[in-house]
Amino acid sequence: MDEATGKPAHGAPPTFPMAEARLIARRFTEPDPKIYWPDMLISAAIGWAAFAGAVVAAPFSPMQGALILVAAVALLRAVLFTHELAHLKKGTFGTFRLVWNALAGMPFLVPSYSYTGVHIDHHRPGVYGSTRDGEYVSFGAGRPWRTIGYVLLSFVLPPLLLVRFLVLTPLSWIVRPLRKLIWRRMSSLAIDLNYDRHPQNKDDDETWLIQETATTILALAVAAAIWQGLLPLAVAGVWYAVTATILLINSIRTLGAHAYRYKGDVSVTKTEEFLDSVNVPSEDLISKIIAPVGLRFHATHHLFPATPYHNLPKLHAALESELSDKTAYRSTSRKSFAHALAALWKDASEADRRRNDAGRMAAE
Repeated sequence: MDEATGKPAHGAPPTFPMAEARLIARRFTEPDPKIYWPDMLISAAIGWAAFAGAVVAAPFSPMQGALILVAAVALLRAVLFTHELAHLKKGTFGTFRLVWNALAGMPFLVPSYSYTGVHIDHHRPGVYGSTRDGEYVSFGAGRPWRTIGYVLLSFVLPPLLLVRFLVLTPLSWIVRPLRKLIWRRMSSLAIDLNYDRHPQNKDDDETWLIQETATTILALAVAAAIWQGLLPLAVAGVWYAVTATILLINSIRTLGAHAYRYKGDVSVTKTEEFLDSVNVPSEDLISKIIAPVGLRFHATHHLFPATPYHNLPKLHAALESELSDKTAYRSTSRKSFAHALAALWKDASEADRRRNDAGRMAAE
């Protein structure tokens, strides 16, 4: 690691034929509502049916455990459409956005406004990999045990989300200065716990206040129904188990999405951003479960963020076959998410070793 620039201490990145890639990508830019709607609705229907089954199943039985897993896998796919919503052109898919919030975003306390502007920043030139990028932590630049801590956060976040919407949001309606704190520190689907969200701007969803209020009302209504005995207490337990499982699977996907080699307030080129990202083009079922909705092709997505999820496999195949020089493109691929996580751990361990060696040499 070059401490002056925050970039990995290696030679110049391989060249990438960007002009060729742009010409190829133009064929895959149109989102298809006929694919979006059934995919999201079927995923949500399967997930909520399994959720209901888990609520009435015998507590802690194998059947309940299996239904929780099915619910988590199906609802993870539904929830991750938030990534598509962040990239769809404003003014389009309005009804889809509304239905998604009702079926996935609000029930899991992650309405679409919590991701839209944050994720756009992640793709903004000069922001990726820097301290202003809420979706980036320097996992690959040292201290490999941080990845374990990040995964374990999956079991802590659900109750924190409940406190945020059940307690802090209603309190902010009375204590107005709390609004700014909630927006900047507690309104973002970010992996950097120090992330300070920018003030509201044109990149944010203009219906954020409606979404936040509706999410709070839903959470309060469910909590009141459980308190009054109108809903079984098992609803809360199953919700926690499904939410934690979704977060656990997604944490593995997130760790496998990038090499996370940059550190500090860096500024990287588009090619460097791409080469720090990861594709897992494997067709095995586990990879598809961990990274649904096109997210196995995350490096390709960082090249062309506007490509809809259903076209990313096609774009990947086209780039693989049509680029004149495929070396740089193929360097982003991993055989599986296990391979991606192993590479991340290795990079972090080697960065630690280099830092320790440099410290010993300085001491001598």
